[in-house]
Amino acid sequence: MTISTSTLHLESSTIAPSLLDTQARLTLASDLLLTPYGLTEQHLNQALAEIRAHQVDDADIYFQYTRSEGWSLEEGIVKTGSFSIDQGFGVRAVAGEKTAFAYSDDISQASLLDAARTVRSIGAAAGAGTVALPQRRVAASRSLYPTLDPIGTLDSQEKVELLGRVERNARARDPRIVQVMAGLASEYDVVLVSRADGTLAADVRPLVRLSVTVIAEQNGRREMGSAGGGGRFGLAYFDDALLDGYISEAVDAALLNLESRPAPAGEMTVVLGPGWPGVLLHEAVGHGLEGDFNRKGSSAFSGRIGERVAAKGVTVLDDGTLADRRGSLNVDDEGHASQRNVLIEDGILVGYIQDSLNARLMNTTPTGNGRRESYAHIPMPRMTNTYMLGGSHEPEEIVASIERGLYATNFGGGQVDITSGKFVFSASQAWWVENGKLLYPVKGATIVGNGPESLKQISMIGHDLKLDSGVGTCGKEGQSVPVGVGQPTFRIDGLTVGGTV
Repeated sequence: MTISTSTLHLESSTIAPSLLDTQARLTLASDLLLTPYGLTEQHLNQALAEIRAHQVDDADIYFQYTRSEGWSLEEGIVKTGSFSIDQGFGVRAVAGEKTAFAYSDDISQASLLDAARTVRSIGAAAGAGTVALPQRRVAASRSLYPTLDPIGTLDSQEKVELLGRVERNARARDPRIVQVMAGLASEYDVVLVSRADGTLAADVRPLVRLSVTVIAEQNGRREMGSAGGGGRFGLAYFDDALLDGYISEAVDAALLNLESRPAPAGEMTVVLGPGWPGVLLHEAVGHGLEGDFNRKGSSAFSGRIGERVAAKGVTVLDDGTLADRRGSLNVDDEGHASQRNVLIEDGILVGYIQDSLNARLMNTTPTGNGRRESYAHIPMPRMTNTYMLGGSHEPEEIVASIERGLYATNFGGGQVDITSGKFVFSASQAWWVENGKLLYPVKGATIVGNGPESLKQISMIGHDLKLDSGVGTCGKEGQSVPVGVGQPTFRIDGLTVGGTV
């Protein structure tokens, strides 16, 4: 096993937010979501004025148009294909901690006004008189990805051929590969936000993803390996070199798992590899730093700003400003520009992830993390790209420091209790290590710990920061949004590993 020592330098996009780009996106969104239905900005202002005729703290209208396509291959043929278009709007009013929300897939002035009058009932009627319209303001935003429609960047035949190439090349890697499954998904998402304070914002969000799963068989034993990636760009991103990388990763994982042995159990040192293992950080720590949980006092991190919550050297960020990344946004779903938010700095808790409602109630400012699955959902504070910064240790040095323990390089599912911080994760790829040597791959290992406590037990951090390949989806309260995760190699002392022996 060779441990990569490449270093990834992450910076916020060097592309300055352009008013021209912002206006272009606003024009595109208006042409798609307003003009065909006889709506103008004046109609949006009228609906918001209807809401503000009652005593509310905030209100907004969110329009969305989404076109998506998916292809899947199994047993050598493309078995399924799907295409869908969804569009509509959601209207929200907020009074104190209460939220009223209505949505419709009928984009019309009548539906818009009806929704506005429905949600305004959350607040008491104000005195008679005309509600003054706020001054129009185009929201600041970023230019992190192209405005292209990725579905059209390859034709249907080219998409089928791409999946066929994955099938052929994967089988050609090793005769033990007995089954190949591949999927290709594309999405074109256009959103328009109009807020009660006069803010207008728009975004055009391409998103693609390719997944590869293989099954290997040897002596009656079957094991699986998976890989893939994507981001906010067109399908031309998946060139031959990248496909070969995904195929090699999936095949190597499946063949490695054929050699795996039952995982030892007990309290031990655990070293996590770079990249996708950051999903543990996302679940065990990231969710606990979201504003709603902390405002309600239900997070293990509640009320701890300024306190040491992690070992020295541990710095955790949520960064929505990385170009082309799956979790990045030019503006969030409330019209706020995405930000590079430092949450834990050198072990000290310095901030939370905020949407507008929780920021107002906690007397702070939104952080560009107000996100929703679609126009039919309310926004809430959600992560974008969450990762830990690198340290100074060589990855090989960290693994060599293990006397007896686990080196985990890939994870499957997991769960966390936000209030207690306790988590359980299954390692889909891991090695048993003794005296600094990788002895054999193991399967069936589950890692059990407490998020805040585990952060304090980090003793070595590598310089090999890596983001995942672009496959993450985060679920919260029934809503799913695309996200990114990442981390360098690091060592945690005294984690509990549940194994089979």
